[in-house]
Amino acid sequence: MTLRPAPLVLALAVAVAACGAPPLTPPTPPAAPAPPVAERPPEAPSPPAAPPEAPARPSGVVVDAAALPGPAREFRAAWIATVANIDWPSRSGLSTAQQQAELRSLLDRAVEVGLNAVVFQVRPFADALYFSPYEPWSEVLTGRQGQAPSPWYDPLQFAVDEAHARGLELHAWFNPYRASHPTQRGPRDGQHVSVLRPDLVRTYGDYTWLDPGEPEATDHSMRTILDVVQRYDVDGVHLDDYFYPYPVEKRGRRVSFPDDASYARAVAAGETLGRDDWRRQNVDRFVERLYREVKAEKPHVKVGISPFGIWRPGHPAGVRGFDQYAEIYADARRWLREGWLDYLAPQLYWSIESRGQPFPALLDWWGQQNDRGRHLWPGLYDSRTLPDVGGYEPEQIVRQVRLVRDDAEATGTVHFSMKALLDRYSSLGRNLGTGPYAEPALVPASPWLGATPPAPPAVRVEGGRAVWAQEGSEPVWQWVVRTRTRGAWSWRVVGGGVQSMALPAGAEAVAVSAVSRVGVESPARRVDVARP
Repeated sequence: MTLRPAPLVLALAVAVAACGAPPLTPPTPPAAPAPPVAERPPEAPSPPAAPPEAPARPSGVVVDAAALPGPAREFRAAWIATVANIDWPSRSGLSTAQQQAELRSLLDRAVEVGLNAVVFQVRPFADALYFSPYEPWSEVLTGRQGQAPSPWYDPLQFAVDEAHARGLELHAWFNPYRASHPTQRGPRDGQHVSVLRPDLVRTYGDYTWLDPGEPEATDHSMRTILDVVQRYDVDGVHLDDYFYPYPVEKRGRRVSFPDDASYARAVAAGETLGRDDWRRQNVDRFVERLYREVKAEKPHVKVGISPFGIWRPGHPAGVRGFDQYAEIYADARRWLREGWLDYLAPQLYWSIESRGQPFPALLDWWGQQNDRGRHLWPGLYDSRTLPDVGGYEPEQIVRQVRLVRDDAEATGTVHFSMKALLDRYSSLGRNLGTGPYAEPALVPASPWLGATPPAPPAVRVEGGRAVWAQEGSEPVWQWVVRTRTRGAWSWRVVGGGVQSMALPAGAEAVAVSAVSRVGVESPARRVDVARP
């Protein structure tokens, strides 16, 4: 994400042999001495084991969950930006307990508003908000790059655990190329890529940038992302709009990104493309490789990208504005058409009434490019409801949510950013939570990632509670618990670790279904509640 008013704010170490430094390892506490083994007399032989009882046949009947009233399918997410301490932590240098309390509060608020996912920024500028063997701790945590939180904890692991406990997906948000940010105050750590491998980094304006034309630079970023996919139970990997940097000017003239050396090496190795097409090819190859390698590690982890909201001026007709295809070499339309992502969240950061960048026309145009049927979840600029940004009344965002719901292709939205959903800054969160997000929603299914539904659970009613248990081997991410009272169905969505729920007074029946990690719902098992 960015601190500029329109686009979002938008890689590890090269191989250990290349950087000459061993990977870092987390502190390992000394092992406690093993307790002495108490001597005891030999036990009497056990009697022969009784033959196992046949498992009880599940009660109730299996019904098609889609035939029952139930939750809508809608992605409802917010970005939690950490760069410049936009959303979390509120400032650097907070204690571990304070950081954790703030993050819990944000996640609680996400649930109150009716969200079902958060997009958590973990790599703002070639640093890490988690323990990384490749990159230093981010200064947004402690005020000094490379300094771990004290007492030690892993913020990403904490965020994953706390989000999942609340039934929220957590998508890890990476900036693949940015290596510094103007808001940085302290010195760079010795393990930062700009120190270890300055030959891979370019200075451009107020930023430093990993050169997308340097293969070792892209390997570096890819390694950091895949490390997170391998070690953390994240639900998605997310990139924003920063690929090549947004252009800067000096004395009224456009400054070219300083990649003469990397382009010359590519040409010497046989590259025949002009520089602009070569730059786009560099980004395309990164995006395609990211999708392929994430799926090789964990097929259920979604890959999402949130590009600038205009592909090119004139698409659709009448649209004016920044040309991401020509200026930052991002061909987001191709990524969507090729299926190199599971969702696209174009930043539609303009009002419904905007003439040069009309929200409805841009939304419709992006839907028309969705040849592969991927998720289209546009980004909304909630921050314009904040007093220090301005420009929107909260109702503008509510209207945009409703407009997205009416679109033939889009199935959700992402809100920038979480701060704008807090009551102390805006009434927007309250308006969403009591309006379009008043009822819970399931994240739309991604059947191309796995269409096998879980088995219907075993369900019983005892002591005024519905009790259920997983059947079969397909992992369960969530349960949908429907209850019928006075002939009307109501429902709740609870986490996969929950296995019982109190029934409302007068409940006549309960039906429980399982939802897989990629959102596929099982048939429901319905059990009638005996009348006293």
